[in-house]
Amino acid sequence: MPDYATSIDIDAPPQVVFEHLVTPEGMVAWMGQHADLDARPGGTFAVDINGSPVRGHFLEIDPPHRVVVSWGVAGSDVHPPGSSRVEFTLVPVGDGTRLGLRPSGPPDQQAPRHARGGGHLSARLPAAAAGGDPGPAPRADRWGAGRPPPAARAAPRGRPATAAFRRGRSQVHRWPR
Repeated sequence: MPDYATSIDIDAPPQVVFEHLVTPEGMVAWMGQHADLDARPGGTFAVDINGSPVRGHFLEIDPPHRVVVSWGVAGSDVHPPGSSRVEFTLVPVGDGTRLGLRPSGPPDQQAPRHARGGGHLSARLPAAAAGGDPGPAPRADRWGAGRPPPAARAAPRGRPATAAFRRGRSQVHRWPR
């Protein structure tokens, strides 16, 4: 699978954004309906996202600068638990944080799904980390093949729409305060 990455600017300090990546409460505020997280190298990373049991482990933790997790879906022969990685990097930018997101290793047939999901999630995390309500999560099975998630098609509450992952380059989005 070709590498791809995205980054977003979030109106919250790195420590607040970091907590949304390593605590169950923070994680489900923007991604998933249930999380069991043990944020230490080798610790459990388990998030249920719209009926998909994502499973893996925390591989690297550098508070509040970097989190790397293994990723896969329990019961999947195509993308089993731990078969790919997701790297989050947090860089202070003014009073906020630039969050970089770089998945690697998902099977080629999973790439479109990951790209659609990345756009959806990058639209929800800024709202949650800034203390807002990202609204209900759209269901991944309703996105449809080749369509970006709803958050990438229509801007919520007057905010600019975010773009789904762009292959081979980073995409930066800035949400106003």
